[in-house]
Amino acid sequence: MSASNEPRPLRNLLLRVAYDGTDFHGWQIQPDRPTIQGTLTAAIAALCGETVHVCGSGRTDAGVHAEEQAANVTLQSPIPCANLARALNDHLPESIRVLSAQEVPLEFHARGNARSKMYRYRIYRGATCPPTLSRYVFPYPYPLDEAAMAEAARFFVGTWDFRPFASKDASSAGEERSTVRTVFSSRLERQGEELRYTVEGSGFLYHMVRNIVGTLFDVGRHRIEAAAIRELLAAGQGAASGSTAPARGLTLVRVAY
Repeated sequence: MSASNEPRPLRNLLLRVAYDGTDFHGWQIQPDRPTIQGTLTAAIAALCGETVHVCGSGRTDAGVHAEEQAANVTLQSPIPCANLARALNDHLPESIRVLSAQEVPLEFHARGNARSKMYRYRIYRGATCPPTLSRYVFPYPYPLDEAAMAEAARFFVGTWDFRPFASKDASSAGEERSTVRTVFSSRLERQGEELRYTVEGSGFLYHMVRNIVGTLFDVGRHRIEAAAIRELLAAGQGAASGSTAPARGLTLVRVAY
């Protein structure tokens, strides 16, 4: 076989991707529904002529956004990384942008090698939510005890069994058996008309961040005391948190390696 006919060596690329999740049914490919993973896979196939699997650092829910999601893909295309990122954006809707592409070792896995993830949840507290923000914030102009919520947010820092804050159908979403996670920082702050909750941790269970925010809402409405957070975390398996906050206010900010 001549050198020209030899298969090209495999490359593993780390993609940093931003997206507006409003019009997508989450990250994971679903039959007959637009998803982030499915749209990226189709764009790579159109550009490179290869059928690939785009491995995300995690699955965001329908309606959740990302400032910098991470994913890796193994392919043979020799297109330089910078050119590949630009060319992929020509094949993607404007609601999805590949921010960068870089070569990583073949054994690298976007999910398995992630050291931490940061999420932010934005609550708009003004009387009228501007249309330019409405896709990215959850409007809530009603009374909330924001000081109690900020106090409660700090209780999540540490290594805990977060099963009380996972969705009841977490097993059907392919969650790992262990529900223990470490939260490095958890804070709720007022910024102008917005109340912003930012959390960074080693990883997050299915619906975990949205359930944490729902519980903070319960604290802010005086349905539970802030100290009850510690009881929920100490209870571990079998306990149940409060309501699940809507997806629209949630954004994956970054993934660190």
